Amino acid sequence: MIDPIQFAGGAANVAGPAGIAQPGAAAGKDFKSILLDSLNEVNRLQTEADHGVQRLVTGETNNVAEVLTAVNKAGIAFDLLMEVRNKLLEAYQEIQQMRV
Repeated sequence: MIDPIQFAGGAANVAGPAGIAQPGAAAGKDFKSILLDSLNEVNRLQTEADHGVQRLVTGETNNVAEVLTAVNKAGIAFDLLMEVRNKLLEAYQEIQQMRV
């Protein structure tokens, strides 16, 4: 069992829920790099799906399931990216409406 007093004051590099670094944590990615990595990953998935569709149309491959899976992955990743974008815009608009 972890001693709550020692845990609260003694651990400077402990990740919290879902791997989110606590304020005292020294290492970790910043928001910008995480967002850019996510954008690059979505772009990569979209490109893979496009290449898969091209190979299917030109007859280079007959594996429809693989192409369909790649297209669905790219679609889901893009939908998630759009939801994150929408939440960021909502937060920005809320901050703009705050009275100082």
